[in-house]
Order: sequence, then structure tokens, then C-alpha cells
Amino acid sequence: MVHCATERQAREVLAALGGRMAEVGLQLHPDKTKIVYCRDSDRRGSYEHTSFTFLGFEFRGRRARGKNGKIFTSFLPAVSKDALSKMSAAVRSWRLHRRTGLTMSQLAREINPVVRGWVQYYGAFGLKELYPLLQRVNYYLARWLRKKYRRLSTWKRLRICWERITSQYPAMFSHWHQVTWYWRTG
Repeated sequence: MVHCATERQAREVLAALGGRMAEVGLQLHPDKTKIVYCRDSDRRGSYEHTSFTFLGFEFRGRRARGKNGKIFTSFLPAVSKDALSKMSAAVRSWRLHRRTGLTMSQLAREINPVVRGWVQYYGAFGLKELYPLLQRVNYYLARWLRKKYRRLSTWKRLRICWERITSQYPAMFSHWHQVTWYWRTG
């Protein structure tokens, strides 16, 4: 990743990099090498590429709030769609609803390291983008509760039980510091 002040400078650097790589028998990957315009509130114009993905983060213009409370657009990173879909596939692969032989603390011991790693890595920038994934983990935990305890078959009973558990044991699951609900709100 190379940052340049102008498009002309970016094209010169790209040409120089291509030449240097050719000298050592390598070439730049055409899909991974592109000039991206970091568009935010201060920049105008339309360009072909205005976002890019790097190390699981998607960099693009996003809403931000300044120190004075004013909302503006800034070029910021957040978890990419590909990374989110891989994490969602991992959550599905746990098949929590079929693991009714485990206790809730055993489930926590198994999934906490993974979810904590995701929150620490991707949550450093744009934690809000992870909320749907964390909510999905909670949904699967609620589904596990319903399978394990048949008396929680109604959503009303499940919700009462869920609220009791999350208030009594707020640190049982590492992501409960960010998201404690499992249902969609508004």
C-alpha cells in the first residue's frame, strides 16, 4: 500500500514499481494493484475505485463525527464483507444448537477465544460493523438454550431467561460487553 498526494504521482509510483518488479522477474497482480481515490468530505469528483480491501478491512468513505459533534465523511477502515461472511460461516459451523450436552460455561470456554479475537482485531476500527455478527452468535446461543431447556420453547420465556442470564453473568461471553441481545430491534 502506497499513499500519494496526487493521481499523477500515484501513476508514476505504479509505473516505477512495475518496472522494478519486472527487473527481478516478478509482476504486479492486476486485480490487487490499483489506484484508489480516498474520497471523503473534502474531496470531489468521481473515480473508478473509491475503496479497497487490505488484511480483512475495507477502506472507504464512512460517516464520522468530529470533535465538535459535526458529522462528515472520512476515509476509514472497517471489517470487510468477505471477512464477515467467513466469520458467519465459522459461527454456523459450530452447530451450537446440536451441542446440548454442554453447559453454558463450557460453550463460553470454547467460543470465547475465537469471538474475542475477532472483536479485538476487527473491533479496533468500526466495532459497529461487527454487531450483526455478534448478534448472530447470540441468536445461536438462544437457539441452543431453547433446544437444551424445552420449557423455554416460547419466545417470551426465552427472552425472560436470556435477560436474567445476561444480567447475572455479564462477562460469561466475551462479546456481551458489546451486544447482549439476540433479537432484531428496530
